[in-house]
Amino acid sequence: MSTFCSIIKFENLQELKRLCHWGPIIALGVIAICSTMAMIDSVLWYWPLHTTGGSVNFIMLINWTVMILYNYFNAMFIGPGFVPLGWKPENSQDSMYLQYCKVCQAYKAPRSHHCRKCNRCVMKMDHHCPWINNCCGYQNHASFTLFLLLAPLGCIHAAFIFVMTMYTQLYNRLSFGWNTVKIDMSAARRDPLPIIPFGLAAFAATLFALGLALGTTIAVGMLFFIQMKIILRNKTSIESWIEEKAKDRIQYYQLDEVFVFPYDMGSRWKNFKQVFTWSGVPEGDGLEWPIREGCHQYSLTVRYKVIENYSGACCPLNKGIKTFLTSPCTEEPRIRLQTGEFILATRGLRYWLYGDKILDDSFTEATAELCSAFLDSESRKTIQELSQLQLEARKQHRSQDHLEYGKDGKGERP
Repeated sequence: MSTFCSIIKFENLQELKRLCHWGPIIALGVIAICSTMAMIDSVLWYWPLHTTGGSVNFIMLINWTVMILYNYFNAMFIGPGFVPLGWKPENSQDSMYLQYCKVCQAYKAPRSHHCRKCNRCVMKMDHHCPWINNCCGYQNHASFTLFLLLAPLGCIHAAFIFVMTMYTQLYNRLSFGWNTVKIDMSAARRDPLPIIPFGLAAFAATLFALGLALGTTIAVGMLFFIQMKIILRNKTSIESWIEEKAKDRIQYYQLDEVFVFPYDMGSRWKNFKQVFTWSGVPEGDGLEWPIREGCHQYSLTVRYKVIENYSGACCPLNKGIKTFLTSPCTEEPRIRLQTGEFILATRGLRYWLYGDKILDDSFTEATAELCSAFLDSESRKTIQELSQLQLEARKQHRSQDHLEYGKDGKGERP
């Protein structure tokens, strides 16, 4: 009962509006089509319920559907967890290491970032996912990852049903030269015959569902492996990019330093337990995190200076053909930039970045974010490196989690 209550315990009924978005509509549509067609094909034409195997198969199909929807709605409605409005660190001196969000009227806790779509600072933000119309972060990272695991497994089962249904039903009608294929065709020789014949419409619907199942298996399966890779290192997608830039900077400037990611617990099992627990509640409170010995609790973001105006166009033609062709397919807005403005980047690709525009020139004072927007970084034109050190934090801790990392002047990786 408590588990059920946790599902429907939304901050308010406005959370239901998350379903009215193209992402959840498409995702739930794919789940409905694949699960429904798998059950229909199995019961009517491939594996009838009066057999033991058919009954077990039907129960497994229902089980996949229930578990997929359970984790999907958990990830959507429970949400990532947000930094409390007006939050500030217990030790007032720690605020010097943190950014201030004017929208939330609070300091950003370690590992948190402001999401413009959610309009809140998200704890341990990984990314904003359009398929659940919510952010993936501290509270729902486990549910989101389980959904990425269960969806491909359920689709593989459904795809097997689709293939076998079409094969068994077409076996006695068409000759494909498959006489050497040894498959048990007892299901095709049913007595009595199916109530509804396997006609052209059923074949087309089954073929369409097979395409959806295979596409989902490949696409979502790849996302699952990406998520597991960063979970086993106790990182987020944003932090993976920051670490990459940190190592690039050390290599480019040939510094006598070794970057140590502060939140890596030292073993994959310990990192795994930071996200997945038996109780379903992730470790910690989302505001403070266990760190490795010799590291500091607070880390900084990548900082850039704009050296050429950018209009905020979705597909800029004047920034080069590669920038135009690699324009991300996303509903996130672009940020209009003027020469001399400063940017805090959270992650990026070769020609585009996610980031926030600093309205105050001071890094440690008030900043406002237009976050999850892309910033153009075409060669030698838009972004200039501003690699800086926080000297006080550096004196206290040798680790590089307090460096501001950036690209070189060419806008490419060194």
